[in-house]
Order: sequence, then structure tokens, then C-alpha cells
Amino acid sequence: MTRKGGAGHPLLCGSFKSVRAGPWWYLDIVCRGAMTARHSSSNCHGSVAARLNKHHQTRGLLGFCVSVFFMGKHFLSIAAVLAALLFGSTAGAAARCDVNVPTERADLAQVSIAYQSIGRASDPALLLVMGLGGQLIHWPDEVVVALCQQGFRVIRYDNRDVGLSTWRQAPVEANLTFEVLRYKLGLPVAAPYSLTDMAGDALGLMDALHVEQFHVLGASMGGMIAQHVAAMAPQRVESLTLIMSTSGAEGLPAPSAALVQLLSRRGAPNRQVALEQQADLLAALGSPNVTDDRQALLQQAAASYDRAFNPEGVKRQIMAILAEPSRVALLNQLRVPTLVVHGTADPLLPVMHGVHLAAHIQGSQLKLIPGLAHRFQEAFKEPLLAAVLPYLQAHREDTSHWARVDPVAGGDVL
Repeated sequence: MTRKGGAGHPLLCGSFKSVRAGPWWYLDIVCRGAMTARHSSSNCHGSVAARLNKHHQTRGLLGFCVSVFFMGKHFLSIAAVLAALLFGSTAGAAARCDVNVPTERADLAQVSIAYQSIGRASDPALLLVMGLGGQLIHWPDEVVVALCQQGFRVIRYDNRDVGLSTWRQAPVEANLTFEVLRYKLGLPVAAPYSLTDMAGDALGLMDALHVEQFHVLGASMGGMIAQHVAAMAPQRVESLTLIMSTSGAEGLPAPSAALVQLLSRRGAPNRQVALEQQADLLAALGSPNVTDDRQALLQQAAASYDRAFNPEGVKRQIMAILAEPSRVALLNQLRVPTLVVHGTADPLLPVMHGVHLAAHIQGSQLKLIPGLAHRFQEAFKEPLLAAVLPYLQAHREDTSHWARVDPVAGGDVL
């Protein structure tokens, strides 16, 4: 079955053994057009999930409907557009999208949230929610600039327990080793706080900034938090973008034991050991298609360490994730426009996590990026922007879904 889609690119429904990673290729799960009119997007993603699950079990061919965008002869023009987005075309845009704006604070009930607001206050707001242990500086500056130059006010912040965000009252103490043991035994995990509490921080920050409606883009754990934000306040969320995230359902592929071991190394006797440990983790989270520069990884680790180092806070975030039940029931009720982006080489949350996530959000779009792992590596910034920017722009002024959404029942307790 072949038909023309987009700018003359073939829409394929078939099978393939491998795809080439890099800035010229990405896979877009296309449910409209490739499927018959009687199939909903959820059915399409469900079909994709079933086929990918079969591939996961048999290591056979990947068989599902994809549109392969090969940017060959159009690469120069697309590269020019991306260059303009990445580096700016005017001095005014550069000044408006300055990522070196001061870090400010919003005092909430329990925590004081450190954040940056980049762009005009009058532009539609885009809230970036970072993952486990991540600080606001872990959003690549050039990606933030590209988003801002699309006409968004980009707000990035430090989650509670990381970066420059601080507690206004002492956090509850907890033993991660003990709670991990309970988790492995299938017993309830007692976390000092939940992902819904962290979603409350995000909503509290937007309240403090007097932003009523906004777009949300979350990565990894930030995507989990973003799911709760959309469930708790669907009429405020104009669009939801979930990158390298998960539904939290049981039975999805687990990360490798070696990666889990690296993630659990949170104690370090000195700065140098801490930097080496973080560089090891960054390397393990990277794509097998990319060779990392060890010195560059150490420099990234140093920038994070020198800004803020709080291993106890990261342990509490891990417990919040372990204590979280499956969000499938919550996702099934979401009616917020959603884009799910996932890498085919993700070692922490393998690709089935992204497919399963999209399958349970009605009307969602799913884009798979070949070779993308669980980091914002340089080689994948262009494919990520190519996946995300058109979607955000399409929903920049679209508020049509507000009239048909209500807060998800139990959205603050799932």
C-alpha cells in the first residue's frame, strides 16, 4: 500500500529490518491515511504496540505503518530553516530569546522553585519539565532558543530536590535501599512525596507567574509529571509533548541491570568521583550510534555538580517514581492534544514504553526517532526539533479542545 503524503514523500505500510539514525531520518507513526477511516488513533497505536511487542519477543522484522521522511534533496533548505531557528536571524530575536536571563524564584507552600522565563511574557507559554535529577540547565540552550524563536515564552525550572530549588520546610527522611527492597517484593513504597506533588509544583509555578493556559513538554520523569499536570488541569494545558517517557504500566521492557547499577550510584566521596560517576551514566544513556567525547561528558557533569549537587534529593525523586502506580487509567481519560516522541535505542525506557504511552492517549501522535537513546545528544537535536516544532506550532493558538475536557477523575491520586 503506497500513497503520497506531505511533500511527495511515500507513506509506507510494510516492514523493514533497520533504519539509519541521524539528522536526516525519523519515523512518524501515521494513523491517519495509512489506516482506514474506521480505525481510531488509539487502535492504530495499539496495532503498532502489538507488532512492536512481537518484534521485542522474536527479534524479527519491525512491521508497522510508518512514513519515512528522507530529507535528501530538501536537506539544504530544511537545514537553512533549522539554522535560523537554532541561531536566530535577527538581533531582536537573539535578545528576546536570551538564555542567560537571571534565574528567579517562585515561593510555593512547600518549596521555593528556581526558574527561568525566556521570551516575551505576551507569547504563549511553554513549560519544560525535566527528568530524574535533571536541572533546568540540562535543557540544551539551542533547543530552548529554537522553541523561543517559534514564538513561545519558554519556562524551564528545577524540580523540587534538585538544582537551585529549595525546601521551605525540611523534607521527610526515607531509606532508598529499604524502599527498593519493598518495591522488588511487590510491597507499597513509602515515598516522601509523589509525582502528583511535583505536578502541583509545576501548576503552582504557573500560578505564581499568572499564566492561565500553557503548553507542556516533559522528558523522562518530566513526562510522567507532565501527564499528571494534564490530568489535574486539562483546561489549562493547550498541548502535551512527552519525550522518552512512559505510562508506568507493568510488563514493559526493563532497563539493563548494568544501567540500573549506574543509576543507583549516588554516593561519592569527592567531586572527582562524582564527576566520573556522572560521566559513566551519561555515556550509558547515550546512543550506540554516537561516540561520546569523554572530556565533554566530564565537562557536562562538572557544570551540573558546580551548580548544585544533591544526591539525597535524587534518591527521594527515585522513590516518588517507584511509589507511582500505572497511569494507564489516567491516560485513557486524557483529552489533551498529545505528541509522544521516543527513541528506538532508549536503554532506560525501551521503545515499547513510548508506543504503549501513545496507545493509551486518545488522538495522540507518535514519532519514533531511530537511534535516539535517553539523552539530548548533539546528533539528535535536529531530528527532535523536526519532530516537535511543527506540532507545537500547529497547536500554538488552538484552544478548540478546552470546551470538551474536564479534570480526570482521580487525576491527583493515581
